[in-house]
Amino acid sequence: MSGIRDRMTDTLYGLGWGTVKRLPDPAAAALGRTIADSVWKRRGRGVLRLEANLARVVPDAGPERLAELSRAGMRSYLRYWMESFRLPAWDRERVRRSVEIENIRRLHDGLARGRGVVLALPHLANWDLAGVWATRALDIPFTTVAERLKPEALYDRFVAYRESLGMEVLPHTGGSAFGTLARRLRGGGLVCLVADRDLSSSGTEVKFFGETARMPAGPALLAQQTGALLLPVTLWYDGTPVMKGRVHPPVDVPETGTRAEKTSVMTQALADAFATGIADHPEDWHMLQRLWLSDLADRGGPRGART
Repeated sequence: MSGIRDRMTDTLYGLGWGTVKRLPDPAAAALGRTIADSVWKRRGRGVLRLEANLARVVPDAGPERLAELSRAGMRSYLRYWMESFRLPAWDRERVRRSVEIENIRRLHDGLARGRGVVLALPHLANWDLAGVWATRALDIPFTTVAERLKPEALYDRFVAYRESLGMEVLPHTGGSAFGTLARRLRGGGLVCLVADRDLSSSGTEVKFFGETARMPAGPALLAQQTGALLLPVTLWYDGTPVMKGRVHPPVDVPETGTRAEKTSVMTQALADAFATGIADHPEDWHMLQRLWLSDLADRGGPRGART
């Protein structure tokens, strides 16, 4: 049964990449809204988890407001998929005019100094689009990490898709990713990591919207070991076809403390920057999985997540 389900999943994603990218823009947007509203109305596990997560982000929201946010959140989530399915068909000019990032000079300045840059992002809006914008509009190649999805064919499809967009993609598991990322940074390159949810059960604990969560230590460790500039980035939609974003001030390596202490301080700084962006645009935070430790305790640890 698992094999059949895996083949069906891979087939459905294949249809998305093969069909949606050929739709006119209005038709693709309407299809995304229709699917999002249908899923939202069914009140499945993902929607309920999204609302539970948003209740931490917007603690004063009542049931009606949370329902509004989760509906908007599902529409934002499907916009991510509709755009991502269509990205391979977008030309350089289309990509360029689809993204506006504040304070992008922070990225340029870091790369110009030859020290390498780590961009750390939460699951906000469309990080794949931001990545394509970097490779096509800014002509900046970069390296990233992808979770190994099941079925394996789906993971291979994701990797091929992202590599076709100009990204170097490393597997999250296997142990060699960190070393490769460090080499890219020491060579003055760019590394982009989605970093608001730990998948290893060995991340760094942070305070996030008043409760304890665990986030990956990788961005902070890479900055410490390579001297790379660590920059938080947040993204959002504003009701227009153009995705917006902001490069936040750099997270510096503390001058004193052990490696673990420095990592804790730096990861908390990332969490704080993420929280600012998520609080400003909660409907664009695509977190349909358990995140806080109090929730994970009910399930015995992290489960699979979208990369």
